Amino acid sequence: MPAKPNSKKHLVGKSLAELSAIAVSLGEPAYRGKQLYEALYSQRVFDIEKITNLPTKFREGLRESFEVRLPEIVRKYESADGSVRYLLGVEGDGAARAEIEAVFMPEDGRQTICISTQAGCAVDCHFCLTAQLGLTRNLWAGEILGQVLAALQEQRETLAPQTNVVLMGQGEPFLNYDAVMAALRILLDSEGMGLSAKHVTLSTAGIVPGIERFGAEPVRPKLAISLNASNDEQRDAIMPINRKYPLAVLLEACRAYPLRNWERLTFEYVMLGGVNDAPEDARRVVRLLSRIRAKVNLIPWNPGNLPYKAPAAESVEEFKRILDEKGVPAFVRYSRGQDIMAACGQLALLEAREQPRLVTM
Repeated sequence: MPAKPNSKKHLVGKSLAELSAIAVSLGEPAYRGKQLYEALYSQRVFDIEKITNLPTKFREGLRESFEVRLPEIVRKYESADGSVRYLLGVEGDGAARAEIEAVFMPEDGRQTICISTQAGCAVDCHFCLTAQLGLTRNLWAGEILGQVLAALQEQRETLAPQTNVVLMGQGEPFLNYDAVMAALRILLDSEGMGLSAKHVTLSTAGIVPGIERFGAEPVRPKLAISLNASNDEQRDAIMPINRKYPLAVLLEACRAYPLRNWERLTFEYVMLGGVNDAPEDARRVVRLLSRIRAKVNLIPWNPGNLPYKAPAAESVEEFKRILDEKGVPAFVRYSRGQDIMAACGQLALLEAREQPRLVTM
């Protein structure tokens, strides 16, 4: 006889208001919802029975209809540089099972967790392996937030004091706006997961309505824009989304974006050898970013089964020099986890090239 489908609803991903409403529906005062909220997100207790400041009757009521389920770690790949790529299985409330990826990157004094906002991606950037997947479905808030919780839980014995989160995995965050913001509000809430807005970055391919909507949010992390080209002809060829939101429209939205006094708008520039890495490209980027308080992350292309090549080291340094001399702060970001297909643009559910470092869960 086939197993009966699990009809319990998830608690992870629910807001304070939603958890308070659940408490009231089970005959408890609303403040019990706040206790549950803090237990899940601040204390990271994932067993209802172990949330011992809740009354026994309330815990019994919760267990009947709800569960605390994090994304399932199907496999993990460990890099020589210490990074870990997680292959995760997710099943939202009523949503089909999907597989996604998250990357944990330890550093001195902190860890950075790169998470996905969709299973696959529909934006079709031609230099990105994730685009080869197409879009399977949007993730809901608990699946987005759950990636951070699952990584922190799995790495709990060796965590550094500071956690950074980047929404740069599979998917385009602004094409799943409401779920992404629901997760971010919990992530940035001092009574939730308590991360600083300065330590969380959302990256978009340039969805202009999303940028405009995001700028009006009272609580939001930093914003990064994937630029990756110095003119429309280049960007049309490698990022089809540019045909809908060309550079003039995108950069107008960037100039209108309400930066806080402590932040710059980050522009990501994946450098493709012989495509967008010439000195003329650097000078055009300087002109594009005029009147924007910006910085540029130069990301040499990471290997994949695509018709591109990494730029020469001299090209990267010359590009950086031109931007710096013209007053545009530039930083070279060599992606970590390349040996396990965990680097920028490599998240495509692929088997890692370094098979001895595969850890089967």
